[in-house]
Amino acid sequence: MKRRYSLRLYLAGAVAARAGDEMSGPALMLTGFVLAGSTTDASSLLAGITISAAVGGPVLGALLDRAGRPGRLLAVALVLYAAGLGMILLGLGRLPFAVIILIAVLTGLLGPALSGGWTAQLPRVVLGDQLPRANTLDAMTFSVASLAGPALAGGVAQALGAPTAMVVSAVLIALALPAAWMLPARPGRARGARTTSVISDLAAGMRVIAGRQALARATLTSVLSCTAQGILTACIPLLGERVLGGAGRGAVLLSCTAISALVANAVLARFPRSTAPDTMIWASALVQAAALALATWRQPVVLIVAVLIAGIGEGPQLAALFAIRHREAPEHLRGQIFTTGASLKITGFALGAVVAGPVVTWSLPGALALAASTAVLAALAFFALPSVTVNSSEDRAMSS
Repeated sequence: MKRRYSLRLYLAGAVAARAGDEMSGPALMLTGFVLAGSTTDASSLLAGITISAAVGGPVLGALLDRAGRPGRLLAVALVLYAAGLGMILLGLGRLPFAVIILIAVLTGLLGPALSGGWTAQLPRVVLGDQLPRANTLDAMTFSVASLAGPALAGGVAQALGAPTAMVVSAVLIALALPAAWMLPARPGRARGARTTSVISDLAAGMRVIAGRQALARATLTSVLSCTAQGILTACIPLLGERVLGGAGRGAVLLSCTAISALVANAVLARFPRSTAPDTMIWASALVQAAALALATWRQPVVLIVAVLIAGIGEGPQLAALFAIRHREAPEHLRGQIFTTGASLKITGFALGAVVAGPVVTWSLPGALALAASTAVLAALAFFALPSVTVNSSEDRAMSS
């Protein structure tokens, strides 16, 4: 009898892939600076591999939805992403920088495979009654990755050099290949040939995201929350320098956020049905807003407490977002909805960081206040969308 795919294997693969992804950003920045000799070039590399995810996510998701064995396609995406990191490393200092940027952009197209593309497969791994707890555990892998990835990048770069950190990040992603390759196939009745084009599937997925009130609300609130998080991230070096006594100490703040998010989700995993995910989405945004407002005091102890509170908001919000996507997404569009959502969040984070740059230079408290205001806007946006839903007959039409 064929053994059932293990949730532990799924989580192990997710942690490896996502830790490698989280490690690749700092490693890419450090390697770009060491080999290209310019902070501008290093930032351009990171921007190229990040921003292109907004384009790649929906298309990758649509292809995953059309695949009879989506795990195989996911494994290919992981191989190509790891190979792209290797090509960037080998090309720096040898190829024209414009070519390196192009490689980074093409590699970034596959980035959503490590986040939304993976999570979209969870309902085929666990049974319905087990999904809420598994969903929270899946969200915890992001916190583990965001905690371990940057720390590994800094430690390996310090001990063995920045290029080695790039190699280790690619190896971590490659370690997830067996878990991805063995992901369950679609049920036999769902594996028939699709009669619609990829463009039609993309349009259908966008209609579902925009047309289902719960999904639209959760998507908008999460994207605005990510924008606030991007603004906070841009403030981290100055907060470290002015409040903690050194710009490098700002990284401790991100670690505190990741730890509290992990702990909050660990508690939530014990009581997975304690709070409705729709309530958790907007309430978590308000928790983050309160934390960001508290950070404007710029006192060391208060600042540490503030980022810990921010993590308490971020972790459960991610788990709630996954729960809503699993609940609302039609089976034939699940992958696209997850990867599109991941792309939108990445874009929101990048936009927040870009907008915050000049604001931080002008006023650090002003930037933190902007982040808090954006988080409040995220909560208000949840209630601002009209009640419009996609009905079941339209779902059936899109799946035919």
